[in-house]
Parts: sequence; structure tokens; C-alpha cells
Amino acid sequence: MKLATTLLHSIPTDPLTGAISVPIYQTSTFVQEAPGVNKGFDYARSNNPTRKVLEDLVAVLEGGSNGFAFASGLAAIDAVVKLLEAGDEILAVDDIYGGAFRQFTHIFQKFGIKVTYADTTKVENVIDAITPKTKLIWLESPTNPTLKISDIREIAKIAQSNNCLLCVDNTFASPIGQNPIKLGADLVIHSATKYLAGHSDLIAGIVVAKTPELGEKIKFIQNACGAILGPFDSWLTIRGIETLPLRFERHSKSAQQIAEFLTTVDCIKNVYYPGLIDHQNFEVAVNQQTQFGGVIAFDLHEDSAELATEVVCFTKLFKLAESLGGAKSLLCHPATMTHKSIPREKRYQSGVTDSLIRLSVGLEDAEDLIEELRNVFKTIGEKVKKVNQTTTQN
Repeated sequence: MKLATTLLHSIPTDPLTGAISVPIYQTSTFVQEAPGVNKGFDYARSNNPTRKVLEDLVAVLEGGSNGFAFASGLAAIDAVVKLLEAGDEILAVDDIYGGAFRQFTHIFQKFGIKVTYADTTKVENVIDAITPKTKLIWLESPTNPTLKISDIREIAKIAQSNNCLLCVDNTFASPIGQNPIKLGADLVIHSATKYLAGHSDLIAGIVVAKTPELGEKIKFIQNACGAILGPFDSWLTIRGIETLPLRFERHSKSAQQIAEFLTTVDCIKNVYYPGLIDHQNFEVAVNQQTQFGGVIAFDLHEDSAELATEVVCFTKLFKLAESLGGAKSLLCHPATMTHKSIPREKRYQSGVTDSLIRLSVGLEDAEDLIEELRNVFKTIGEKVKKVNQTTTQN
């Protein structure tokens, strides 16, 4: 069966009533027939029927053994890192989500877990940076926010030969655009807040494990630490996933059109989108992704946070907000928003300049979004021209 069919029919009807929508089991505990004798559920932190449907569904989509739903994407990251011990090392992609950087640097390093960052778009950098103490390679592909692509297949081989785990943050590609486990990854995480749920109405995280053995370890951490996703948000995420193939196709198609338009704008220096043929990792992206998603980033010619702020505050259809993957288009200024916790020097090393702007293309008509951007850059361009003329005259 094709993916959309498999997805929809992996969501079970309720065996008790025949309800086609998964029931929301809003309960904290379950009555047992005798001590330790139950129907598979005893306490809702350990397991919940609504959450289990979601976890099983995402495992199917990613081609993994087990899925686990957490209270946020960062809680999912936290669970994966807790597989490590003091003295272990993480080799992480340099263009990393600010929240992951904050967690790695300010939480886990003080417990003796060292983190090294590398440009993982070049496989040789991974080979050079890995050490005998490296126990986890952490990738985002595409990265947030400059949409770098790493060769998951090749890096999976390096991880395996060095006896370490490979975890891929697949938030930007979604299971519709890419399946890292099928490419060799051991673990996949998602901020389910984004494309999976898809409607900007909840916070959730997902971990999918490749093997039952690894799944047991994540399950233990989930239960022991308790950062679970509640039943109502689990239900909302299931409902969002039902339309994921349709939504992601529309996001990707519109983003391709908008990215191509942005390459024609005079005041834009660089456009970052894996679907553009001149993207530095285009060939790798084509080989491991089927669609390229709805996130685009670009730099202005003038590297100015003030000018970038004017752009992001000028739009009406693109709402100024953090997050992505929802029905409505969003934009943000990473340097002062999503990546504010990363030191400026490190931001620049990974390509996150003061003028970088990130777009999350929603489900609006692409022509309307392009027309708004055309008007924004026309106005901003005229303003910059006037400022330059005044400066020259003075």
C-alpha cells in the first residue's frame, strides 16, 4: 500500500465501541483485575491507550520498532541524551537548533557529557571529529535554520563502525519527506509541534527507535522521568497526522515556488532551500528526501539585524512567531528569536547571520504569499536606496 493509505489504516477503530476516531482516555489510572493483572495499562504515566496509538503510528511512519511521545521536542531530546553516561561525548551538527544547543551546553555538559560541533555536511569532518568516547552523533537534516543537508547513509556507516548511536532530528523533513531509520539511523526525533500535529495548537515531541532493545531503553527513561504527552494532545497529534501527506505536499510545492522567487530579489544575498538546484547539498537531498518541506531561509545583502527586523515586522500574511509547520505562514529572525541562546560568533560560523530570516510556508495560496513578499522587498529596497543616497550626499 502507498504511504497515505498505510498511515490512515494504521490508526485503529475503537474495539469497544467501533468509534472511527481514537477515544481520548482522560484517566490517570486503570482498574486492575488482581494485583499486577490488567488489560495492558496500569498507570497513565507508564502508558495510555490514546498515547499508544500515536506512538505506534509514528513508529510505522518512520519504519522503526517503537515510538514514544513526550511533552515537547526538547523532552524527546532530553530522553535520548539520557542514554549516555558521564564521560561520553556527543558529536553534533554545527547549525543546531538553539534549544538543543542550550540543553547540551548548559544542562548535560555539567554532568560530564562533552559536546563537539562539526559541519556534518562534509563526511570527512565527522571522521575527523569522532573520538573513542563519542557515543552519539546528533544530526539535523535539514538543519534549523540554514537547511544544510547531511549524508545520513554515510554518517550511519561511520557511527556503526565506531560503535556509537546516530540520532536524526527529522522535524523539517517529516516522515513524509524522509525516513532516517531506513537510511541507517538508530533513533529519530521530531518536534511533533510542527508538521506532525500541523495546526500550531500543541507542544509535543516524538522519539522513534530502530530496534526493540533500544526502544526498551527509551521506554524506561520515559517512564522514569515522566515527561509524557497527555491524552488530549496525543489525540490532536493523531488527528493532525491524518492529513500530513496532503499538507506536507502543499507546504513543499509552495515553498519551492517561493524559494525560486526569492532568488530573483535584489536585496537578498543567499537563499537556503534544499529543493533549489544550486543548494550546496542538492544532490544529497535528492538522494535521501522525496519532498523538501516548507521552510526557507535567506540572508539580506546588508548584514543588518535592524533591516531584518523591519522585514519580519512588515508582513501581514507571514505572522512573526517562533515555530513552523502550521497551516498559517510564519517567519522569524533566528538571531534574536530561535537561536538567541547561541553566541554570535558560533552563530556566524554555522551561517546564522544577523540578517538571516526564516520562513515557514503555510497552506495559503503561494501566489498571495509571493505577492506579499514582492511588496515587502520593494518597500525595503526603496528605503535602503534612500538611506544610501543620503549617506553618499553627506
